[in-house]
Amino acid sequence: MKTRWLLLLLQSVLITYSVSAQKWGYMDMEFVTSKMPEYQKAQTELDKFSDRWAKEIQDKYAEVDRLQRLYQAEEVLLTDEMKRKRNQEISDKEREAREYNNKIFGFEGMLFQKKKELIKPVTDQVYKAVERVCRQRRLDMLVDKSSEFVIIYSNPVHDYTDYVMEELGLSTDSKNNKDAAATVNTPTNKPSPTDNPKSTPNNKTTNKKQ
Repeated sequence: MKTRWLLLLLQSVLITYSVSAQKWGYMDMEFVTSKMPEYQKAQTELDKFSDRWAKEIQDKYAEVDRLQRLYQAEEVLLTDEMKRKRNQEISDKEREAREYNNKIFGFEGMLFQKKKELIKPVTDQVYKAVERVCRQRRLDMLVDKSSEFVIIYSNPVHDYTDYVMEELGLSTDSKNNKDAAATVNTPTNKPSPTDNPKSTPNNKTTNKKQ
């Protein structure tokens, strides 16, 4: 048992040392892409496809609902054979809607493929800029603070978002001020008693003994 705890402790120490030995930073990918006109254009196009496909799927399910309500209204007038055919038609329409939904929004579906077509070329530009920044600044690791990787606290000195934006030719005025972040503000010292010639320790009034 002791051996296991010692191994775990050693592993933790090695990991901590490995991370501390690396030079790292972070960036805000979401902020960067929000400032890229080509990304916003691609996202607008993607949203149009998504809305159109969603409307088509909604119409398919609406047709299923219409057939179900019609069947319930006419059920008492139908023969067993007619009921079977109606139920089969409803089942086929429902399966068709479900399959089309998976085709569009499923894993690696049409929306995923369209996103690769429209968005990936833009994000590739960002990744190339990130790579250049990492090489220039000699970073071993650069994480995205806007992703699912949660950063509880980070020193602004490690924020390389502006450098990535500069590589992309984007304005950095609305994000960070690196010079200001790097400056350490020290509180103004109050003047000491010795700074005032009228307030010296020897300037005390003494009473003469009677």
